[in-house]
Amino acid sequence: MKKFKGNAIGRVVIYMKKSPALCLAVCAALAPLAAGAAGAAEPSAPSLTVYNQNFALVRDVVPLDLKAGLNEIRFADTTAHVETDSVMLRDPAGKVPLQILEQNYRNDPVSQELLLSLNEGKTLDFQVDLGWGQKKVIQGKVIRSGYVMHSQNAMRRYGQQYAMQQAMMSFPGASGPGQPIIEVDGKLQFSLPGQPIFPALADDTILKPALDWKLNIAKPVKLDAELAYITGGMTWDADYNVVAPEKSDLVDITGWVTIDNQSGKTFKDARIKLMAGDVSKIQQGQSFGYAGARSAMLEMADSSSPAVTEKTFDEYHLYTLEHPTTLRDRETKQVEFIRASGVKSQRVYLYDGLKLNQDQRRWGMENIRNNENFGTECNPKVAVVREIKNAEANHLGMPLPKGQVRFYKRGDDGQPEFTGENVIDHTPKDETLRIYTGNAFDLVGERRRTDWKSDSRAHYADESFEITLRNHKQEPVEIRVVEHLYRWYTWDIAKPSDPYVKTAAQVMEFRVQVPPDGEKKITYTAHYTW
Repeated sequence: MKKFKGNAIGRVVIYMKKSPALCLAVCAALAPLAAGAAGAAEPSAPSLTVYNQNFALVRDVVPLDLKAGLNEIRFADTTAHVETDSVMLRDPAGKVPLQILEQNYRNDPVSQELLLSLNEGKTLDFQVDLGWGQKKVIQGKVIRSGYVMHSQNAMRRYGQQYAMQQAMMSFPGASGPGQPIIEVDGKLQFSLPGQPIFPALADDTILKPALDWKLNIAKPVKLDAELAYITGGMTWDADYNVVAPEKSDLVDITGWVTIDNQSGKTFKDARIKLMAGDVSKIQQGQSFGYAGARSAMLEMADSSSPAVTEKTFDEYHLYTLEHPTTLRDRETKQVEFIRASGVKSQRVYLYDGLKLNQDQRRWGMENIRNNENFGTECNPKVAVVREIKNAEANHLGMPLPKGQVRFYKRGDDGQPEFTGENVIDHTPKDETLRIYTGNAFDLVGERRRTDWKSDSRAHYADESFEITLRNHKQEPVEIRVVEHLYRWYTWDIAKPSDPYVKTAAQVMEFRVQVPPDGEKKITYTAHYTW
């Protein structure tokens, strides 16, 4: 077990232990399996595993009191984006054989059309505006409401276009099943005679997304059933702030986990886990918005205990919030999961002078091998890259989930100024982070071709370059110059002005010192054969 220096919320504790691959098999597998309760089922505290791919696995415990035979159960505490074919309901002890005969999911926003559908076959009062403040009430029987259910699962399965077509059917004047049919004085009309006045609702169950089950059981039983399902509308990500002092490359790093709940459900006192990694998940037709300010902070009662623990899980990494917390609908919650000081970083200046347009990037080597004009345009910018070793000896050494990294540097007044940002991918421990933060203002590069010879019959080409680096700073700098040997796989370098290193099959790199307020020239000739 490895401990990292914590913050006011807690410390980060790392558990490195291999676990079996269970999570996604539980999520995506089957349609409903079993369980329920007589009447409405009340859940206990849920637990969540949130993935950084815009979905989550929800687990609830549902107390059931079943009679022998058929039981009709309503569970009105699901999210608005549940994937109904992922629902699993079972006896966790495996002792009670449950049989689900039917499952129905309702998630309809309360509207005039929905209430009309609930009153089909009934007579309602309709208020008619006569003008000049005069109104009268007439009665009409709802023969057909014209209501079309806008199913989240229909969108997921068949795409947004299908759902929009269904929604169009409910507009006034639309033909087909979207038109209401009202009987007034023994005559039918394809419109509402006035503003409908609905009776009061017996309860608020239709205001919430609900799963309705028909369960069959051989004999009466009471049990706490386990409910699990996949839901959309929930995600998490990581953000990092890197602050460097004015005269040093020893940086301070703070990492935040941000959880965004747009699922349509509040999870009270939930146990929350965060899964990091590239989990395979099919996304069809539907996308969710994740707007909202990052305002809610995770409050921990005991600041001496860890805020987040981390362990390997199958091919991924699982981060666990140590204390239950309430995650409200449309809430963004944050917790600091790493704080490290005195982290060694290296600022690298990188010059890649080759400039290609989009068409040139698609050319194959067969097409550019004898093309005299290829690769003659110059990129003058010198990139600034930060390298940070994610190692325990460097006060880090934990798997870092992908996220956005922001860089700040303190000025001579002690105040931090923003100097760039980028994103990192999932990064295991002991790997090196290389993060592009922008271009250097006082460094300029120039790359020009000085000679070109090609003989297709003799199967060779020679190409010479001169690279000029200018440093307008008051101190010397090292610049790494990257050159791409793009014309063919077989090449040699003749007459290089400086030592170079072959870093890939068709890439080499010069590392040169450029004096203050001075310049440095690099020359070489590439000899290609085929």
